[in-house]
Amino acid sequence: MAEPSPPPDAAAPAGSQPQEADRLRDMLLAPGYLKMLALCALVGIPVSFAAFWFLVALHESERLLWVDLPHDLGWDAPAWWWPLPLLLVAGLLVGLIASRLPGAGGHIPASGLHAGGTAPHTLPGVLLAALASLPFGAVLGPEAPLIALGGGLALLFRDVARAPVTPQSTALMGAAGAAAAIAAIFGNPLVVAVLLIEIAGVGGPRLFAVLLPALLSSGLGALVFTALGRWTGLGTGSLGLKLSSAPPRLDAPDVLWSLLVAIAIAAAMRLVLGAGQRVATFTKDAVIVRTVLCALGAAACAAVYALSTGRSPAEVATSGQAALSALASDPHTWGVGALFAVLALKGTAYTLCLGSLRGGPIFPAVFLGAAAGVLLAPLPGLGVIPAMAIGMAAATAATLRLPVSSVVLVALLLDTPGLMPLVILAAAVAFITAEVLPSGRRRPADGGPEAAGAAA
Repeated sequence: MAEPSPPPDAAAPAGSQPQEADRLRDMLLAPGYLKMLALCALVGIPVSFAAFWFLVALHESERLLWVDLPHDLGWDAPAWWWPLPLLLVAGLLVGLIASRLPGAGGHIPASGLHAGGTAPHTLPGVLLAALASLPFGAVLGPEAPLIALGGGLALLFRDVARAPVTPQSTALMGAAGAAAAIAAIFGNPLVVAVLLIEIAGVGGPRLFAVLLPALLSSGLGALVFTALGRWTGLGTGSLGLKLSSAPPRLDAPDVLWSLLVAIAIAAAMRLVLGAGQRVATFTKDAVIVRTVLCALGAAACAAVYALSTGRSPAEVATSGQAALSALASDPHTWGVGALFAVLALKGTAYTLCLGSLRGGPIFPAVFLGAAAGVLLAPLPGLGVIPAMAIGMAAATAATLRLPVSSVVLVALLLDTPGLMPLVILAAAVAFITAEVLPSGRRRPADGGPEAAGAAA
């Protein structure tokens, strides 16, 4: 009976171990790769210009519609009915774009983010649909149109430069363009790099199988180090810088609540995403009429919120980016009733917009997680800042199914290193919960339905 062959690593002679590094060096020094690398670097310049002015157009249009016009009419804030005509226009325009222009205005937000390069001829529809959605009050963010803008311009630049058209060049140029564009909104290249690695699914499911234990062990390890240092009074040295204000002091209730709250928020966000996918199925037929109905439903949520709380309807409409800043700076101005109302009504409006209008899913999810954290902050031993960190990390990880990106994004927003263990635990637990729940949305493969929809 023949002896089994030894595993490759054991069979390989000791001198062949650096072969992987040799192959990497050969690839980096290959003329074709160096040319593509230079092309990717150059394309970041025009893409960044385009992304900057696109974001300026979105910001100024939103300010005009939600701040300047109400003030010109003599109101301190938009009237309760203000979202109704705006989102009626948004629904009508997006419906027309989705049914008449190539690419259907981009992929449906409920399908998640993807890093596939957008075909250049679909870019006008993508940009018009975003401009018709986001400033008019769609409960979505600008990240998906930015990724499409960057990827589409990069591929256009490749075609103009007459670079070889291969699957590898399409992937590289699309990712480079998307990274340059989305960096404009996050303002941090590290977040963008991690986000695109996870969106592209580099390594497939194996990547997540390796990352999750690493995330959990690093978070728990940080908690153990913190506890031992506090109990013993000893130190091991630290690379951390001294900050002007001390981070919140973590304790056992914070850890316990981070697990329980993350599970609850992940379950709630899975329901929102599942409902958003059903809305997307609903709008496939009779696109214009049903898109208008969904947009009006989102507007009705904002109007009901304004009538029931006396607050601005913009806190339910729009992405929530401005409201998140107000919530984080002074969470005590939000009563329990307002928090319940914004969670229920913005969550419903988010569901409707996910399946009908055009934009990205990140910022509304971050806001909903933060609002849930503020609402749960009175739990014994929790506190507002740790609760917000837990809520934001859990909601983002459950929505995007990108745990490392969620950790990096929330860490960037909070800028509080002492909360990192809670952020890591909440993101990892929420990701696992969202994946194992029945009917959970699985991460699409690269070039899957979303990419097909964007390139249609």
